This record gives sequence, structure tokens and C-alpha cells, in this order.
Amino acid sequence: MVGVDNREEIRDFLVTRRAKLTPEQVGLPGGGRRRVPGLRREEVAVLAGVSPEWYTRLEKGHIAGVSEDVLDAVARALQLSDIERQHLFNLARAAKPVRTPPRRTTPKIPASMQRVLDSMVGTAAFVRTGRLDIVAANALGRALYSPVLDEPAHRANIARFDFLDPRAADYYPDHDGALSVAVALLRTEAGRNPHDPALTELIGELATRSEAFRTRWGAHDVRSHRGGVKTFNHPVVGYLELAYDSMELVAAPGLVLTAYTAEPASPSADNLNLLATWAATEAAQLAKPAARGRDADALSDKGTDEST
Repeated sequence: MVGVDNREEIRDFLVTRRAKLTPEQVGLPGGGRRRVPGLRREEVAVLAGVSPEWYTRLEKGHIAGVSEDVLDAVARALQLSDIERQHLFNLARAAKPVRTPPRRTTPKIPASMQRVLDSMVGTAAFVRTGRLDIVAANALGRALYSPVLDEPAHRANIARFDFLDPRAADYYPDHDGALSVAVALLRTEAGRNPHDPALTELIGELATRSEAFRTRWGAHDVRSHRGGVKTFNHPVVGYLELAYDSMELVAAPGLVLTAYTAEPASPSADNLNLLATWAATEAAQLAKPAARGRDADALSDKGTDEST
């Protein structure tokens, strides 16, 4: 029976959430000098309806076996968002001993899903893992994320591009925001799938090579990524302001489909159409050598037939 020793992560998550609250925000009297920002442990304990000793033990990472009701009380006391509450529950689940830790693998994309992506004309769409690996895309999606996909060292991983490729600073008008989102998504995935060796490897690589990643990772922020607006400064067509909608794939658990669209009759819509034209031209150029090769093979086969 083994579980994840995530006591340090539990402690840091609860401490950082506690530091974000003031007594006034939770209806407690303020005043007095505080050595550190945020609520004291005793104040969280009062709000959660548990003893200070018990909460101190919880904040030290002893979370295995804690009931859902108590976790809910702590989540309410710390005013956790829905995704933060879910992260706390994920940490508690990971700490519980299990006979055989599940190994996370990348689900395969059904051929029908690729046809769905290809049918989304005028929409840049792709499918990613929780690790931010792009595993499938339509032509416009590949064109939009060409800076990520054209460098083999990235291994089609958005986070590697974001933190390790200097071009990312130009690609994202809000570069700082993009980095924070990427880290928060990886932190969420780490809580959800702590036994994923590929995720552990990615986090270790980024933490070793990027100070920007290390700083943000220490904040223990988590988030969902279901919809909103994102901006790009694409190297081919320039500025794009696109609405995105993300949804988990029921047919392939663990994968997320994201679709980008532009406001009709907007400059971004014009640029997205231009990007589609560029993608089609690039595809046609790549197809020409392959077609010439097939023609040469056909002529060679014909010559061989005639000589026999």
C-alpha cells in the first residue's frame, strides 16, 4: 500500500491560501501587528470549526483520512474557489494509500475525432493533455500554434515553448499572464494525476531551466481553463484576439478540446482568415514534393514493366 508523500505540497497550498485572506474579509476583528500576512492558523481553525491543534496538524500535511465534511469546512474557511477546493480534495485523495498507483498514459485520439477537428472550418482547434501536450489539431490549429509545433525540442508541449523559447515573449502580448496560466494548469494537473511520470519529468525540466517557472510554481495557484479571450502576436499574420472554449472529451478522458474563434467582421477575423490561407499554401507546398516522388515511382515502375 503506497500513497504520494505530498505533505509539503499540502502545507504550501494551505499556507498560500491563508496568506491571501485578511481578518476583515472573513468577518473577524482585525488590528494588531502580524508577523506574516493573512490569517493566523487559529483563526482558520475557528472558522472551520476545528481545534487549532487539529488544523495545525492538517496544515503540516497530515491529510490522509480526513473526512470530506472537514475538508469542505476548511475550504469554506479559506474561501477557496471551486477549482481550489477540487485541488484540495485531489491532494487528499493522492495522500491515501493505494495498492497499485495508477500510471497516467496519453489516451489515443479516435480517427473520428480528427475528422471532427478537420470539419471545423474557420476555427483553430486542437486537443491537448493535462500536461499541455498538443496531440491533435486541425490545419488552422496547427498554423496558430506553429511556433510551438515547429521546434522538435518542445515535443509539441505548450509549456516548454512558453518558458524555454525566447519567441514566446513576442508570441503572447500578455506574456506574463500566459506563463501564469500555464503554471496554474500544470499545478492543477499535478494534483489530479500525481503518479504521471511524464508530468513529473516536465515539471522537473522546467523548474531546472526556468526561473520564471520556479517563481510561479511556488505560488501554488490552480485554475480551470474553460473559456475566455486570448491574444496572440502571430509571426505570420500579426495580432489576433480570439475567444476560446475548452471542453473535456468524454470519449477520451484526460484530453481537452480547445477551439479558437474570432469576432465576425473584426480585424482578428481577417487575420485568422489570412492565417488559414497561409496554412493552405504551406500544405500545398509540402504536398508537391510528395506528389513528384509518387510520380517518379510510378514512371520507374512503368519502365520496369516495359522492360520485362
